[in-house]
Amino acid sequence: MIKDVKVIGFDADDTLWVNEPYFYDTTRRFCRMMNQFASCEEVEQMLYRTEVGNIPLYGYGAKSFILSMVETALNISNHRVDTTTLEKVIDLGKELISKPVELIEGVPEVLEALCRDNYRLIVATKGDLLDQERKLKKSGLQDYFHHIEIMSDKQEADYQKLLSNLDVDPKHFMMVGNSLKSDILPVLNLGSYGIHIPFHTTWKHEEVDASSFPQEGFIQVNDISEIPGILNGADHR
Repeated sequence: MIKDVKVIGFDADDTLWVNEPYFYDTTRRFCRMMNQFASCEEVEQMLYRTEVGNIPLYGYGAKSFILSMVETALNISNHRVDTTTLEKVIDLGKELISKPVELIEGVPEVLEALCRDNYRLIVATKGDLLDQERKLKKSGLQDYFHHIEIMSDKQEADYQKLLSNLDVDPKHFMMVGNSLKSDILPVLNLGSYGIHIPFHTTWKHEEVDASSFPQEGFIQVNDISEIPGILNGADHR
């Protein structure tokens, strides 16, 4: 039963605050910088392939994205791109890292309500350690959380390790996030609950077909503000 939930994990990017639209905008600007070498579609496809190929080396996050943009610029231009343009690419990345933290509407109120109801809240997010720590500090949300876990990846084994370290039984855990692939499916496979909150923009590397998902423990909502009601027994079908 959902009443068994004691610990609630929250993804950060595009669950607590806006993230992917900034990456999308940076990608479009990068494509325009490279338009002398290839079409925007070709640049975007090469950048995506480079990003995915670099994940085992650099992980996720803005710094990995910057390195992938530089590598893409070199490859798509056959190393003809000039140093001034490369400097502008790096500046694009620095601008991305420096973006303000824009909270998703309703997040502080929901966290406040859940804390009042004595749920133990944690952040379980992936990405660059320094960047995520910076965003969390800027967000002003850190005092709501019992534990912050910035993960190199979010596979089933990563969640199992997290729950073991926190001494939490999977049946007492619920994960909230916008990514079916990273936030929901792994915890469902462990026997935990997963609340999916779709975000209007999702990196295609995180897209999966939910039709074959385990349905037990899987909840989809339109807005984070629905979560306290669900935990208090509201119909979520």
